[in-house]
Amino acid sequence: MAAPANADTLKDEIAPTGKLRVAIAISPAGGAFWSTKSEAGGYAGVPVDLGREMAAQLGVPVEYVAHQNSGQITDAAAKNTWDVTFLPKDPERESKMSFGPIYEVADATYIVKPGSTVTNFATLDQDGIKVAAVNNTTTMRGAIAHLKHARVTGYQTYDEIFNLLKNGEVDAFALSRDQLNAMAKKIPGTRVLDETFKQTVTAVAVPLNHPLAAAFAAKFVTEATANGTLRKAYDNNGLKDTPIRTQTK
Repeated sequence: MAAPANADTLKDEIAPTGKLRVAIAISPAGGAFWSTKSEAGGYAGVPVDLGREMAAQLGVPVEYVAHQNSGQITDAAAKNTWDVTFLPKDPERESKMSFGPIYEVADATYIVKPGSTVTNFATLDQDGIKVAAVNNTTTMRGAIAHLKHARVTGYQTYDEIFNLLKNGEVDAFALSRDQLNAMAKKIPGTRVLDETFKQTVTAVAVPLNHPLAAAFAAKFVTEATANGTLRKAYDNNGLKDTPIRTQTK
């Protein structure tokens, strides 16, 4: 067994710039994965709170690196622009970054446009139906696999899809149920379908070949789940009624 790395060796690997650069994705709804941007230019969200606490444990400042979606975070994993992130995990992404414990399990479904006659997956999956998803995300890949007739198109931002759905330019939007329930409150006449086509799991991740960083991040999330730090992050970000759903694998 090798001797444990000292704190400086860990910092050199997990925060090579002297700051912990936390990659986040922005949407108006927030949630366990998405973060929001304030009018003052700051950020809020579960990943924001967790990143701040992780940086404090390391004794370094935190810096948030904002992206439009999780696909962009994934694409940047090999570019040395971020040090740690919290994002949905799938097999494709496991070839691009190292994941730690899962801290959220979310049900993915669809919301349909105002006035739509679609009531379930069977009536949604028809030729000519336009389904939107956030580009290059695990939910988009799941929707493409799920739908045999409806056409799935990827868009870069939540905001863009929100407006397309509101204006009736797409028939449906694939995303996690909690996000879609929040969206339904903002667009009268929409409907979130009852069925679930996929479970999306969200976990901490670091770029590949950063073993010390991966071990620290895994330990951090395990402890944050046990000691209430994760629960506090949920509560601080509008998720007081949302149970924490974890998986060991």
